[in-house]
Amino acid sequence: MPQFSVNYTGDYLNEEGRVGLGDIALDMYAAHPSIAQDFLRDQSPVAGDATYWDRLYSLRIEPPHVATSNGIVIFRPWVPATAFANGADNLVVIGRAGAGTDKIDLPACTANDVAVFNAPDTLTHATASSAFVLMLALAKRLTDQERLLRTNRWDLQPQTMGVDLPGKTLGIVGLGASGRELARLCSPWGMTLIAYSPRANPADAAALGVTLVPTLDELLRASDFVSLHNRLDATTRGTLGAAQFNLMKPTAYFINVARGEIVRQAEMVEILRAHRIAGAGLDVYEHEPIGLDDPLLTLDNVILTPHWLPSTRDAARMTMETMSRGMIRASQGLVPENIVNPDVLDRPGWRAKLARYAS
Repeated sequence: MPQFSVNYTGDYLNEEGRVGLGDIALDMYAAHPSIAQDFLRDQSPVAGDATYWDRLYSLRIEPPHVATSNGIVIFRPWVPATAFANGADNLVVIGRAGAGTDKIDLPACTANDVAVFNAPDTLTHATASSAFVLMLALAKRLTDQERLLRTNRWDLQPQTMGVDLPGKTLGIVGLGASGRELARLCSPWGMTLIAYSPRANPADAAALGVTLVPTLDELLRASDFVSLHNRLDATTRGTLGAAQFNLMKPTAYFINVARGEIVRQAEMVEILRAHRIAGAGLDVYEHEPIGLDDPLLTLDNVILTPHWLPSTRDAARMTMETMSRGMIRASQGLVPENIVNPDVLDRPGWRAKLARYAS
């Protein structure tokens, strides 16, 4: 069987050149000696280069990476159309270690006979539970409570009282996998669950105890907590700005574990600074990483995490097992599961690439 070269993006490595993200399921290749694994090491951090972390979310797949790989596992880097400037004669598959593919130019992959697969379900609970913990922390004013203790301001206890979840309305934007899981997690808490999700099935929503509302505006007006779980695409980019936040109750909280680009961040900052809404819990941002001079860091009514809250050891292992299984299937001339550009499957060029590895 011909050798199948799998390269993982360099952001899986630490400054010592070793895997820095725990268990990425490389052990699954042990029974497949025809698969060679390595990393795109020109993308990895270098000791003493503090600027690497500023560039982390702008790393890109380049033509030399495409030329030397039969499979590429993507963590953070972009896959632009320019990655295929010299074609993609060798590259068969790209695995996206997560659910989102908004940083991958799928039409360009299809045009160059490259199949893309993802891990659509492995982060579902981790993402939903991250939204839930942000919601609970905001409701209980957890960071404010901690600040009182650390500054010995017990006299401010009466001014630092939170709220309970029972009886409150949770508005879920996007009733996909993580949105449904958040509804499941919240169902025992006595909350009213509503969702704005144009593609959702009303019967499936009802089975979860969720009422679908016809417009985003209606959800914003009615909710005590608004949690984003929709995908980023041309229709959702920048859909929440000052006009939308001004529809929310002054006592309401906003949570985003989806994509930062769905929100017009500068307008959200002004809403939060004016305490037009009660606060926000954010794991994602319009531009990542945010700098130390970002105005979000000056606000006292936000909880901020570095696009990492759903990244548990459990979810990471499941995700990377999905990546390894997909690469193993491709190395055997089989179609990986979870293909996100299915039009490629009927292309003669891609079928010919895959056939090179059929046993």
